[in-house]
Amino acid sequence: MERPPNLAAAIDAAAEALVGVLDSAVSRHQMAVSPTQLRVLSLISGRPQTNVNGLAELLDVVPSSASRLCDRLEAMGLLRRVPDPRDRREVRLVPTADAERLLGELQERRHRAVQAVLERMPGGAQHELLVALLAFERAATAAPAEVPTDSSVRTA
Repeated sequence: MERPPNLAAAIDAAAEALVGVLDSAVSRHQMAVSPTQLRVLSLISGRPQTNVNGLAELLDVVPSSASRLCDRLEAMGLLRRVPDPRDRREVRLVPTADAERLLGELQERRHRAVQAVLERMPGGAQHELLVALLAFERAATAAPAEVPTDSSVRTA
């Protein structure tokens, strides 16, 4: 099979379409939390050792902004701050059962939205997409190579 003339552009367009499908799965249902708050819950759910400073790094914000986000989530009953058992001076961020339930519902809605799109594709194309996505994931998680830069840009 021949490589499309601009594969990166095609992937970018497909990614935009996927983001649209995923976003619509959330926006069609009245969510009590903002997209940023959902992102915070998702991040801490997948990283049980996260503290406010670590969250700030993940979000690329200052710790005070991350702390305010956590304050709001805690007030909503979606986040708890608990002492780290290894170092009681550290405070870990833990999603509550309500937060885990919310994330599970969100994931289910998103999966259903993607499945609806997949069902409009021919079976062979679905299989080819799966193979290509698995290969892309392997390549993306492999040891990163240096990103080519514009040779006209000079560094001091």
